[in-house]
Amino acid sequence: MTKARPIAAITVLAIFAMAALLITPLGAQQLSDRAKQIGGKFMCMCSCNQVLTECNHVGCSTSAAMLKELNQSLSRGNSEDAITQMFVQEFGTKVYAEPPKSGFSLVAWALPSIYLFVGTGVVIFVISRWRKRPVQQAASASGVPGISAEMLERARAQASRETQD
Repeated sequence: MTKARPIAAITVLAIFAMAALLITPLGAQQLSDRAKQIGGKFMCMCSCNQVLTECNHVGCSTSAAMLKELNQSLSRGNSEDAITQMFVQEFGTKVYAEPPKSGFSLVAWALPSIYLFVGTGVVIFVISRWRKRPVQQAASASGVPGISAEMLERARAQASRETQD
């Protein structure tokens, strides 16, 4: 009976170790902080629409290959710009996790601010127009604002003539 306890304990420890290995992405185990920082600027190209360092597909060969290539480039001493150009040449501009802050991509950075200011201006304009509207006078003798007593009498007379016919 004493032999069963150590075997059970070793089995439980082995299960926990295997679970820890399966939870941690394969490529992220050896990544340096610099590689994680640079890898966070790229998208995984496996169509998961996730950042490269956060791709959570089990056994994703694309992210593992990209992270390996990133790590090797860093170990060779390549700069961040050289690594970025390498990934852009290989995958195109869709590899960027966020658009670059140059050229036509500046529009993507500027539009949210422009929309905020234009929207604020429209709201202020509308509110000021509402506040400047004249206050409607109290209901006239007819009880309905905007309809005079004469108009009401004409409508009643016409309605009574139509019902008599």
